Amino acid sequence: MTKNSLSATDATWTGMVPVDDTALAATDTGGSGIPVVYLNGQFATQGYWRRVIGELGPGWRHITYDERARGRKSLLSADYSFEAAVRDVDAVLAARNVERALVVGWSYGAFVAAHWASRNPDRALGAVLVEGAQPYDWLDEAMEQRIRKLFKRIGWFTRPLRPTGLVPRMSAAQQAESNIELGRIARESALGPVLDRISVPTRYVVASGASLGSRGDEQERIRASLDRVTARNPNIMISAKVASNHDKILMKDFLAVADAVRQVAAAAGPAA
Repeated sequence: MTKNSLSATDATWTGMVPVDDTALAATDTGGSGIPVVYLNGQFATQGYWRRVIGELGPGWRHITYDERARGRKSLLSADYSFEAAVRDVDAVLAARNVERALVVGWSYGAFVAAHWASRNPDRALGAVLVEGAQPYDWLDEAMEQRIRKLFKRIGWFTRPLRPTGLVPRMSAAQQAESNIELGRIARESALGPVLDRISVPTRYVVASGASLGSRGDEQERIRASLDRVTARNPNIMISAKVASNHDKILMKDFLAVADAVRQVAAAAGPAA
């Protein structure tokens, strides 16, 4: 790895990053290694990345944060949109004085990482997209209703857990709308052009089988869309297809995710 002295810090920092009407709980390990910013699943927290970070070790500069109303400390907001999530990447990097970074995203975070890398070719060193950012038209009216019913049904028992950080401090309706918005962003007509514009080394790590809320072979049909993505854009490759499912991939196959990070850094070469 090459040095990144322009944005290096010497010690681990933990604190709050102000953005818009809120503030995000963030951690930056510092150091002169390549900055890697980790983008969480839709309702997940930065703790999900601990195995990946442990595997990569201290030679990298690891930056994690909890999105709006996620975790125990990130504050509430009037805006939980996808565009807000993309803006938050810039806010965290600016707060930590990082000009260029490698972005790693899981699930919802993979969509955020893909958009950020596509929009910022001069700032993105590369991207690792873990079990997300797969263009597929899975949202229809019936699915919208299914999502609204699901979050309404689970809302009553997740409410007491909100202060613990185990679930987001968003209402059931807000969570449902976020999920529905993601379905629109995932459509081939919306996501395909975003992926086609990525001009930095990008690697997918793909899971197997079903996940919470999916039915039958839904997940595998969605994953199959990546064949068209990689055929169109030579910057994008599939690093690994692993045995674990969508929900367990960061726990059981963190080695594959860490390896994809190394692959992207090596492909970026002197730019990193």
